[in-house]
Formats: sequence, structure tokens, C-alpha cells
Amino acid sequence: MSDFARNRWSRARIAAVIRESPGLGRLATIRFAGQFGDGMFQAALSGAILFNPERQTDPIAVAAGFTVLLLPYSVVGPFAGALLDRWDRRAVLLLANLTRAALIVTTAAMLATGARDRVLLLFALATVGVSRFVLAGVSAALPHVVTRERLVPMNSVLTTVSSGCAAIGAGCSVTVIGIVGAGDAGSALAVLVSAAGSAAGALAAAGFAPQFLGPGDLSVGAGPRPHGVAVMAAIASGLRNGARAVWAVPGVTTAMTGIGAHRIVFGVNTMIMVLILRDTDAGSRMPGGLVGFGVAIVATAAGMLLAAAVAPVLIPRLGRSRTVTVAVTFAAVVQFTLVTTLVPGLLLLGAFLLGLAGQTIKLTGDAAMQIDIPDDRRGQVFALQDTVFNIAFVLALAVTAVSVPADGRSPSIAFAAGVVYLSALVAIAANTRRGRGMVARNLG
Repeated sequence: MSDFARNRWSRARIAAVIRESPGLGRLATIRFAGQFGDGMFQAALSGAILFNPERQTDPIAVAAGFTVLLLPYSVVGPFAGALLDRWDRRAVLLLANLTRAALIVTTAAMLATGARDRVLLLFALATVGVSRFVLAGVSAALPHVVTRERLVPMNSVLTTVSSGCAAIGAGCSVTVIGIVGAGDAGSALAVLVSAAGSAAGALAAAGFAPQFLGPGDLSVGAGPRPHGVAVMAAIASGLRNGARAVWAVPGVTTAMTGIGAHRIVFGVNTMIMVLILRDTDAGSRMPGGLVGFGVAIVATAAGMLLAAAVAPVLIPRLGRSRTVTVAVTFAAVVQFTLVTTLVPGLLLLGAFLLGLAGQTIKLTGDAAMQIDIPDDRRGQVFALQDTVFNIAFVLALAVTAVSVPADGRSPSIAFAAGVVYLSALVAIAANTRRGRGMVARNLG
């Protein structure tokens, strides 16, 4: 076990690692700036579509809004995997940030001119799709800027700080909308400002030397870069190759199972929370509307921040698979005891604790994929993760939208979400037995 796994990371230690790891600072800038911009953009779109008095929406419309924000990347995912494993990741990150900035500026202009919801959602979907592309690229590139023994703690720091950046960005959007007004004008201004994150990410990506971020087999003598039919063939096989890579490593399969279960429950809880908070006269001390939703986001982000300290302690002591099991069990307890009450204050506490559990699962999964998946498959695996789990999130929203009452108060649906965690624990136990069988066969 390394010193970095055993000890808490002080600011001086983190600074030392950045100095010793060429490119880590720039890669972190891409992630932090992008997440800040994403937080602003998504909160502004929430203000424009979900909590805008000029645009009334029902549960189905809320689900449609989230679908637009997330589902397109499920189509882009195979492209991302193919590109990240076959093209210069530095060039991909630069182009993605520039594209995202252009889409954000266009979305702001559309919103300011009173464009219809369908047009806004189309541009929003494309923007968030590119953002997921950037996140997958940064995750796939991280092993090229830090050593193997530092991956777990550094990934914990980067992932959690970036979540904090997203929360700060969301808070900035809420502030802008609060000052300008909860209408199209305030949301358009917040969307426009969020483009600064993409601009900063593009500048940071431009600072890398070509091919510095991999993939590992891309070199001057490796032949021409794939294009045309070769790229399309890579796209067609990307998800299949990613799934095979995950299945071949039981520890990664366990992590993906835990992350998938959490994404489903997160979709259910998000719909419930949005509908409850839309009622500003709920008689609760907790604020409603966009401000209340912002408070819930901050609570979730605070839980994620705590996970940065918890995950590096748990993973070396329990191992990655056991850490996932403990986190999923903890999440199930929170869901059954707090979320099912549907009391706003307890929902807020549940958001904090589920943020802690979910981020612990995510950090453990990222570490497993970065350590155990070969570099030439890592991009496809991260793309597979986002593709499948965004679909799970959207389907959970859709099922909840047609089942939940307009005020979001349905204890039975919240309880059913807890059963998803229990099902994941059963699947993890079966996968653990499969892993032991693989080890026994290899030894034999």
C-alpha cells in the first residue's frame, strides 16, 4: 500500500504531485472548468424549462427535459469510445471544448429570442452530450499524467473537486437568475456565462503536446489514423468491445453494477425531488422552486466532497469490490429510512448521504477501470458506462413520470427504488462467486 493510499492528502502533498506529474494541472483544469460550466448550464436550463413561470411543465414534460439533457450522449457514446481509443485525445478534447462553447452560445441566443422548448432541448442535449464526451476523455487520459499507485487518491480528488465545481457553477446560475429574474432573460444570461468553462478547457487542452494523452499505441510509425469505413467499424464494435472488457474483469463488473443501480435510483429520486420542490407553498422551511433545487444540489455535492476523503480510506482496506458492496448497502438503508418519508428536510439529508454513497461507488469504479482495463479499451469502457447508465437514468425518469402524482408524493415509488439497490447486491454477490470461479480455474 503506498503512502498516498494510507495518508490523508494535504494541500501541500497535492501540490507536490501536480509538480511531479507533467500535464496533471492542465488536465485538471479541463475537468474543473468544464464541470463549472456544466453546472451553470444545466442549472440555467432547469431554471428555463423546469422552474420558469413563463413555461409550465407537468411530470411528463420534466422527464422529457431530462431526456433531452442526457439521452443524446447514449447515441454519441460509441463514437466517443472509438475516437478516444484511436485518435489523439488531446485533439479530441480541444475540438470537443470548442464545439461545446459554440453550442452554448447558440443555446443562449435561442433562449433570449424566445425559442420553443423543443429547439432549446435539442441544443441542450447536444451540449451535454459533448460534455460527457469531455469527461470520458479526461478519465481515459488520467493514467498518462499520474503514476499507477497515485491513480486512486488523485482520481478521488479530481472527481470530487470537479463535482464541487459543478455545484458552484449551479449556484452561480441561481444567483444570476435571482438577480435578473426567473424568466428567459435571466436563464439566457446564465447559459451564456457558462461558455467560459468550455473556453478555459479549450485553452488548457491546447497546451498539451500532440499524442501526450494517448492512446498508448498511437505513434508516428503506427500508420495512418483510422477514418471513413475504419472509424465506422470501430464505432459499430465499440460497445461490444467495452462490454467484453468489463465482463472479463469481475471487479469492474461489480463496480459497473453498483454505479448502474445508483443511476436508476438517482433518476427516480430526481423526479420526486423536482416535483416536490416545484410546490413553493408546501409549508416546509425548505425553500421551493429553483432555489430549493439548488439547495438539494449543494447537499448532494457536499456528500460527494466527503466521499473524496472516505473512498481513499476504504478502498485500500476493503478492496474495490467490498467498497462497492458497503456503499450500495448504505445507500439502500438511506433510501428506505429517509427518502421514503418524502419529508423535505429528510429528503435533503438523504440527498447528502446518497451523494456520499454514490460518489464512493463512482470513485471506486473509476479506479477499477483505470487500473484493470487496458489502455486500448479504456475509452470504450468509460463510454459504455455513460451510454448505458444515462439510458438507465432516463428510463427511470420516464417510468417515474407516468407513475408518480403531480406533487411527487409517492412513498411506494421511493420504496421500489430501494429494491433496486437490493437487486444490485444480489447481482454483486453472484458476480463475486463468478470471479472466484475464474481464479480457481486459472490456478487449476
